[in-house]
Amino acid sequence: MKNKYPWNKKLYIIAEAGVNHNGKYNLAKKMILSAKKAGADAVKFQTWVEGELTGKFTKKIGYVKRNFKTDLSRYKISNKLSLSFKEFIKLNKFCKKIKIDFLTTPCGEKSLKFITDKLKVKYIKIGSSELNNLDFLKKVSKKKRPIIFSSGMGTLEEIKKAYRVCKKNNKYPIIVFQCTSQYPCDPKNVNLNVISTLQKFFPLVGFSDHTKGKEAAIGAVSLGVNIVEKHFTLNKNFNGPDHKASLSVNELKDYIYSLKLTKRMLGSYIKKPTQEEKNIMEQTRRGLVANRDIKKGSILRYSDISLKRPASGIQPNELKYAVNKRVMINLKKDQPIKKKNLKSL
Repeated sequence: MKNKYPWNKKLYIIAEAGVNHNGKYNLAKKMILSAKKAGADAVKFQTWVEGELTGKFTKKIGYVKRNFKTDLSRYKISNKLSLSFKEFIKLNKFCKKIKIDFLTTPCGEKSLKFITDKLKVKYIKIGSSELNNLDFLKKVSKKKRPIIFSSGMGTLEEIKKAYRVCKKNNKYPIIVFQCTSQYPCDPKNVNLNVISTLQKFFPLVGFSDHTKGKEAAIGAVSLGVNIVEKHFTLNKNFNGPDHKASLSVNELKDYIYSLKLTKRMLGSYIKKPTQEEKNIMEQTRRGLVANRDIKKGSILRYSDISLKRPASGIQPNELKYAVNKRVMINLKKDQPIKKKNLKSL
């Protein structure tokens, strides 16, 4: 059971397409292919029907105003950037064809039912906006699959409540993402140390990365995170709310490479010589060598010994095995002194 899920064995990277398809099916399909080529394990979208996510009185927030040049209201923007259930069915099939996990965040009960009953997604990813929507989380928990939820805008107590609700009806893993709901997120607001706090209370902690670069995610992986989510786009100059805070496809490829390299570099918790170090140890460390030419039968004194490379004879911490011993062979200057060539008096 422990190794049933990919994040138990390796770094699991979710390429967040979000709404960067601009409501166009063909762009969404291209994004899936790009995510696969970049090395992502999953590609994630957002699913809602009209009126399920954004009401007509919702105002445009800062990054939407800055990045999406349009006269449309926030309500109409949501409708414009959505994909239909039929389109998601085709995208899901395409993901299966090219072997990348399809994920999508449900933004309401109709969408939740659709992605679990029709699309049969492996995992349910819940956005930060639902952190205090406990009734919805209860419904999510009854869908009998792993849940990933982001904690942007939340407090530790809110996260604990959300986790308890998810866990009550669900025996499957629940992953809590450290997340800051800022697009892009200022480095001072990333708060990677929160990951260590979350790890004290929850067995699985991930990172939803809204920063511009890769440094935050490298830090998160170094803190033990094994699941990372990152926005990407086909073109940062597209008109839309999230493009400018997203990685280009080439940047995503570099991002994934860097995170996987970081994971490899973390290595073991056990301090011991690597095989490569063992291969060079003898010629790199110091050993006991003759300080001058020494004739067979001589008694070895401190003044007869130097510590030099190679370490092919007696080691520096074994000096007692050499001093006041009889030399059984002729030794040349710098020749390693070996136990087998010495005899006790």
